[in-house]
Amino acid sequence: MKTSERWARPPTFLFAGMAALSLTVAAARPPLALANDVEKLELTPSSAQLAECMPDAKLDVRVELDTDKAGFDRFQIRARNLPPNRDFSVFLLEQAGAPFGAAEYIGDFHTNEHGNGENTFKLIVQEAFSSTLVDGHRVRVDLNQVGVWFADPAGDDFCLGANSPVTPFDGDNEAGVQAFNSANTDALPAP
Repeated sequence: MKTSERWARPPTFLFAGMAALSLTVAAARPPLALANDVEKLELTPSSAQLAECMPDAKLDVRVELDTDKAGFDRFQIRARNLPPNRDFSVFLLEQAGAPFGAAEYIGDFHTNEHGNGENTFKLIVQEAFSSTLVDGHRVRVDLNQVGVWFADPAGDDFCLGANSPVTPFDGDNEAGVQAFNSANTDALPAP
């Protein structure tokens, strides 16, 4: 065999070495990601009066717990048969119902003319917490409940009348009452 022919064809040991290397690289790679951990919540009206005014309302929350992989979780809220053409504010809470405790405003969604709406927020949900001072000591409070408010103080008038309470649960510090919460479902998992 001529010298030029020897170098035109790689030696057999090179193929064996490349095969061993690719097996080593494949073994070092993490396995394909498993399906995301998903939490599902069905929110219910916050009072009997609101339930009577919205008998077919359905509000579902789906949380893909991806913080360890992506740096955030995906919190999807989907509403059906709510009052039409309204804005709603969404919060993570210490307690689902009044007095609510610590709260984190995470975003809004809007219903269309049919009362349907949805939004997806990217944030840390499973490890959401509030840190505050109590008697001079820092205290951690997990935020694993969900509450939804009428974003406009007049948004709940169709059910509660024009003199319904104004609450601070919106970005402009003026909202209607809490419309839905997670009191009747399992809480989101704590860390």
